[in-house]
Amino acid sequence: MFGNKHSKPQNRIDSLIGAGTRVNGDLHFSGGLRVDGEIDGNVIANPGKPSTLVLSEHARVDGAINVTHLVVNGVVTGPVYAAEYLELQSKAKLIGDVHYKTLEIQLGAIIEGKLIHLTEVSEKVVALKLSGTES
Repeated sequence: MFGNKHSKPQNRIDSLIGAGTRVNGDLHFSGGLRVDGEIDGNVIANPGKPSTLVLSEHARVDGAINVTHLVVNGVVTGPVYAAEYLELQSKAKLIGDVHYKTLEIQLGAIIEGKLIHLTEVSEKVVALKLSGTES
């Protein structure tokens, strides 16, 4: 109604990392991924394509996350980059800086880090360039 062009995460899940499964190393994916297990490494969606990562309340990620849409109900230790939409459900715990465009937080979610709105970052860069103080 007011020009919001963001989209919520898609319901389509292409891949699943089940409970009791542990992945060591970086994970690159496209489309939708649901994690019920543990990942010790970065989770990176293919750039330029919509992606959805869903972390259940049993999920744990120790590493950076870089996706379009992210829904968290588990634990993330590392920086988070959600290009479009981030939803933190009631049992979510994020330890690290959170970069987001649109954010939804439910009662009980915990963030230990900075919240950085992606539009604010680009506006600061433009302001620095205009003022000539860019290094």
